Amino acid sequence: QVQLVESGGGSVQAGGSLRLSCAASGVTYNRYLLMGWFRQAPGKGREGVAAIDGDGHISYTDSVKGRFTISRDNAKNTLYLQMNSLKSEDTAMYYCATGGAVLEATMSEYFYNSWGQGTQVTVSS
Repeated sequence: QVQLVESGGGSVQAGGSLRLSCAASGVTYNRYLLMGWFRQAPGKGREGVAAIDGDGHISYTDSVKGRFTISRDNAKNTLYLQMNSLKSEDTAMYYCATGGAVLEATMSEYFYNSWGQGTQVTVSS
């Protein structure tokens, strides 16, 4: 089992930036695992934001393309999400997740089996 702990959330004004981190640990973690960021806004379902697979392939949901950047530091077992030009609609609880050694940067929750507790991001306009 992989344990995931998110950090870096907070409150920011529209147009600002935040960097989320997700520290992974556990005997089954390895650099080839699919990792992703998801978010859930109040009253809405959870949606995929960005994903990165073991080969470094990356995907983003359309609403964050050009503003968010996902990256991973395998030496530190840490996943990041750099969020720039934040908008009020980015307000949500952000979750880090990981799955198997899937060679595709998918945001389908079917492929994810470990989830963090989440970190809140609030963007005020």
